[in-house]
Amino acid sequence: MSSSALWRSVQDSAFKTLAVMGMSKNTGKTVALNHLLAQAAASDVQIGVSSIGRDGEDQDQVFLVPKPPVLVWPGTLVATARATLQRAKVRVKLIASTDIASAMGEIVVVKVLEYGEMEIAGASRGSDQIKVIASLQQCGAERVLLDGALGRSQHASPAIADGVVLATGAALGGGMADVLRKTRDRLAILGIAQADEANRIQCEAVFTLGGVGLWNGRGEVLFQGQIATLNAGETLLRFIDSDVATVALSGAVGRRLWHALCALARRQPQLKVVVADGTRVFVEATELQAFRKLGASVLAWRGIHVSGITLNPFSPMGGSFDAEEFLAAARAAFPGYDVSDVLFEKKEI
Repeated sequence: MSSSALWRSVQDSAFKTLAVMGMSKNTGKTVALNHLLAQAAASDVQIGVSSIGRDGEDQDQVFLVPKPPVLVWPGTLVATARATLQRAKVRVKLIASTDIASAMGEIVVVKVLEYGEMEIAGASRGSDQIKVIASLQQCGAERVLLDGALGRSQHASPAIADGVVLATGAALGGGMADVLRKTRDRLAILGIAQADEANRIQCEAVFTLGGVGLWNGRGEVLFQGQIATLNAGETLLRFIDSDVATVALSGAVGRRLWHALCALARRQPQLKVVVADGTRVFVEATELQAFRKLGASVLAWRGIHVSGITLNPFSPMGGSFDAEEFLAAARAAFPGYDVSDVLFEKKEI
């Protein structure tokens, strides 16, 4: 098997952990994961894999359409809940226990002994995911792939994964232009630039301890506290008449908090907001753009690196695209990214 452009990009990077993230259901995330697992096996790379949700079921639990299974290869290390092993269509060998509980039993690490299908259900909390990754690496994984679940992107956080493969496709709905726009909007949020070293040093305590921090233009602390960010809007607005130059937010940025940040930005045009990373920002790309037009900026404590974009021109709900046309349009729309359709490119070889 010749190596694909996507796999070469992964191989050429220094990333040890890669998150595979879907824009929505049926955008080809499992196909991309299977492709990377196959490429790793062909390249004789010891790969580890886990999931932040559940993948490999026979049927999509939302749309009730058939799903492609997760295909594992001999030597693959898998971190999954014990209950899934009863349904595995391959022989496996138990390698390690993690003492991490889940709704489907303890998360354990197994080594796959033969090629075949497997359901994978991993840890749901970020802190547990970090432990799972460490366990896979201790068992010999050179690289770890993390599969994500619908509407959950925390596995793509740079606190967990070094890079991200984003799967997008016709299942997003609308025409091809709509799919490309929606993907561009997601990339704008995920791609929030990392703060410079001075801002990172200033905000370090907030991202180490958690909570919220505010500083004035002289770098003096106006407020620092371990409070939940979702409820921090009222706290920020208490300083609306003060000289606020920098705000650090370690947790999620939802709509109520965003409105408070916009109110501050109208009074403080050079405001800098430092968030944990793009997976913690729950606003639209147009809102982010409007915020920047006020003269304010949003930066990330840790920037996210998108290693590649994979395409699925097929939608089980109708409205599929021509694969070649979709690939060409996506490459033109995202010139700074490695864009591929692993199934179409395989046919072309």
